Amino acid sequence: MLRAGPSGACAVCRSLVSVACGKKVKLPLQKLHLVSRSVHYYRPGLKVQKLVLRPSAHQYSSFSRAPFRRTKLLTVKHGHQLQRHFWVTRLASRLLKLRYIVLGSAVGGGYTAKKTYDEWKDMLPDLSEYKWIIPDFVWELDQHIDFEKFSRALPDAEDFAKLLPDFEKLGESFGFLKGLFSAGPAGETALKVTTNQTFENEKQHKKGLLGELILLQQQIQQHEEEVRRAAGSFNTGSSQQRRKATEREKADQLQEELLRTQLKYQRILERLEKENKELRKLVLQKDDKGIHHRSVKKSLIDMYSEVLDILSDYDANYNTQDHLPRVIVVGDQSAGKTSVLEMIAQARIFPRGSGEMMTRSPVKVTLSEGPHHVAMFKDSSREFDLTKEDDLAALRHEIEIRMRKSVKEGQTVSAETISLSVKGPGLQRMVLVDLPGIISTVTAGMAADTKETIFSISKAYMLNPNAIILCIQDGSVDAERSIVTDLVSQMDPQGKRTIFVLTKVDLAEKNVASPNRIQQIIEGKLFPMKALGYFAVVTGKGNSSESIDSIKDYEEEFFQASKLVKTGMLKAHQVTTKNLSLAVSDCFWKMVRESVEQQADAFKATRFNLETEWKNNYPRLRELDRNELFEKAKNEILDEVISLSQVTPKHWEAILQRTLWERVSTHVIENIYLPAAQTVNAGTFNTTVDIKLKQWTDKQLPHKAVEVAWDTLQEEFSRFMTEQKGKEHDDIFDKLKQAVKEESIKRHKWNEQAEDSLRVIQHNALEDRSISDKQQWDAAIHFMEETLQSRLKDTESVIYDMVGPDWKERWLYWTTRTAEQATRSETKAELEKMIKVNEDHPAYLASDEVTTVRKNLEARGVEVDPVLIKDTWHQVYRRHFLKSALGHCNLCRRGFYYYQRHFVDSELECNDVVLFWRIQRMLSITANTLRQQLTNTEVRRLEKNVKEVLEDFAEDGDKKVNLLTGKRVQLAEDLKKVREIQEKLEAFIEALHQEK
Repeated sequence: MLRAGPSGACAVCRSLVSVACGKKVKLPLQKLHLVSRSVHYYRPGLKVQKLVLRPSAHQYSSFSRAPFRRTKLLTVKHGHQLQRHFWVTRLASRLLKLRYIVLGSAVGGGYTAKKTYDEWKDMLPDLSEYKWIIPDFVWELDQHIDFEKFSRALPDAEDFAKLLPDFEKLGESFGFLKGLFSAGPAGETALKVTTNQTFENEKQHKKGLLGELILLQQQIQQHEEEVRRAAGSFNTGSSQQRRKATEREKADQLQEELLRTQLKYQRILERLEKENKELRKLVLQKDDKGIHHRSVKKSLIDMYSEVLDILSDYDANYNTQDHLPRVIVVGDQSAGKTSVLEMIAQARIFPRGSGEMMTRSPVKVTLSEGPHHVAMFKDSSREFDLTKEDDLAALRHEIEIRMRKSVKEGQTVSAETISLSVKGPGLQRMVLVDLPGIISTVTAGMAADTKETIFSISKAYMLNPNAIILCIQDGSVDAERSIVTDLVSQMDPQGKRTIFVLTKVDLAEKNVASPNRIQQIIEGKLFPMKALGYFAVVTGKGNSSESIDSIKDYEEEFFQASKLVKTGMLKAHQVTTKNLSLAVSDCFWKMVRESVEQQADAFKATRFNLETEWKNNYPRLRELDRNELFEKAKNEILDEVISLSQVTPKHWEAILQRTLWERVSTHVIENIYLPAAQTVNAGTFNTTVDIKLKQWTDKQLPHKAVEVAWDTLQEEFSRFMTEQKGKEHDDIFDKLKQAVKEESIKRHKWNEQAEDSLRVIQHNALEDRSISDKQQWDAAIHFMEETLQSRLKDTESVIYDMVGPDWKERWLYWTTRTAEQATRSETKAELEKMIKVNEDHPAYLASDEVTTVRKNLEARGVEVDPVLIKDTWHQVYRRHFLKSALGHCNLCRRGFYYYQRHFVDSELECNDVVLFWRIQRMLSITANTLRQQLTNTEVRRLEKNVKEVLEDFAEDGDKKVNLLTGKRVQLAEDLKKVREIQEKLEAFIEALHQEK
């Protein structure tokens, strides 16, 4: 075996060790470099100097290599050696050693290099399972680099180290690819840095390929400035002129090189973005891959959007305002706001018009990442496929309809927000609100306050200190005509949350005489308004039928050929809607992370205040919000409807019979009984009664009976609905119950066939004249007495009103009669004398009798009109007839015996008692029939109507707000909303921290 002396130490060993004076240690073979391991001889007793690693040596890894440094050879002492004097032999042996050392180093170095490469290759992870997520050109590297041939061609360690691939560059490349395929913001596009921004913000903006372009362009600008300064300091000699020309040529060459690099990187980015978009779509579709990180990101923006939706419905009491970030898109009318938003959403989703106001209400658009490009409204489950033109047209039509519905009569715009979510592969996650365009003049067809309303809506959104203002300016018109810039300057004077966007740059480049004007706008020098960043975009050629892809192609082609970009007036990171979208998304999420926890704390404090107020005002009541109160009231109402079906048949029949007789008693007395009583004998009386009963049954009685039944059902239903429940009664439900009762009764319709069947039953009941027993006879007598006494009492009351108080009341209570009452009193006295003379006087006065009464009154000095005489006679005769009928009724109490004998050989005639028995029996049968119909049919139908009304009210939020009111309801409603907002904010914050 060979021993390595001082001259045999390899360069690798010399680069790894240094001299340690006077100290001897063991040097294991494993501590030596891999290349020198095969050429060193090792013995257990070998004493060597201690190895001291250089501080500058790098740790070896698969992505970095240790630099080889040339140092002095390490002097190695091998202990005591015998000195031989055979110098010829010694010289030959040394030459042989040198030959073997050279040969062994070459062979061993090549073998070790190959082994090192194999070990390095084995250390690489197996990426075959993830081949679908890395572009194909990465896997084709081995086709361009022959690593086997490369390893065989390595002669020694130093050359091998020189030929190894630059692992640092490979690490940067893998880092770049990782950045492209990550779900976070790609490219880290920088905003234009204002003069007061710190160096840390500049470092964050200079990442990725676009950051490299910015750095390269800044170097060019610095170089140009140095050339100009040097040219100004030099004399005008020929050498200085040549140097100046040379410097300008270099600047032009660098500018051309920059453009070529831009185009090159742009093509690479486009290709990688397309591949990345497809890969993201595949990743989102593959649930079995276990990529949970992307699912968190996908739902994060949806969680945030839900919080904003709840806040939009929350009435900002207790000084808790909505300060959560969102992107507010403002601009003059027809400045291209909607087009910019559509480019960010990558779909033509908004209605379009030529110079006409199309955005009539705020539209909140939540952008998120998803496998399919779809859109959906917050209050609808329908998905619109944005890749199909039919669905796009339907979506635009639906948005237009919702806008017009939200606008009240007599108004042009509305503050009601339309909430829309858009998902698709590659979309930047953010929440944008498209506001109506600012106008300078109210035109025909608009409400007079349209301009002020639009200003108030825009200010309300921009007053949010965390809202990002996306200010859209039309580049094709004069900047002095802009209105929105002044408004934005008032809301954000420092420009800390404003992003300025200049649209229609293609038209501006053609029409503007001085391109420097566009540069002044983009640099923020033309307007007094300050902004966080400035962008220039092109949103198409003005054709509403253009697709998003064609607009993007046109925009890219324009900026690639634009003189504004070539001359450096527009920077690469300030153009295209793609860069704008990335910048807005970065700014949005930065603002969210900075402000969301503060908002959560504010709502937490509000919740504590509301809970304290509830405990102080309603300590024994549960915190029921409006929906929970409605459910409680709904259960009570349904229980009351069920109680209606439990009313006893006896109760129903008693109410129906009493109510029906109250309705028909006047007709029976005036039109049937009184005319029949004027007949001369029993036969005529019965004939008259039969005819009039038949006419009454055919025309009026069934309909009147149905009305009575329907009114009775309503009264009983109302009684159950309004009945006090003692201490458990809650008056907060009274308004709701009244509305349910009225709407249910309004919807209820009685069965029309009931009248026909009822008519037959009533006709048969009235034709029966056979009273079977004395009990029925006495009941008819009692019914007749009650009816006649009631009518007599009413008649006495009418006569009292006609003649006034009598002499006792006038003396005792100091009352007097009017002149008319005095005249009627004299007329009444004269008519009573006539009745005393002839108690069987007919019901009507003859003309000569009227004349006689008038003359008698005139003889006493009382002037009277014949009409007054007849009117007074009607009441006087009615009282006389009723008193006579009551006396006759009392005589008929013992007439049942004569009735059984058909009043043969008897002077007593009781046909009027039989009439009242027939009426009473008809009332009883009718009440029984109506009761059966009520309990079997109508009550169930009413219960069904009540359920339908409650279901309709449950779906109508405005109804519930109007019917369930009061401080208690509002406090519970606010408490529920604040709790829901706080919980969702905490869940969102937790998910946000997990994403970090």
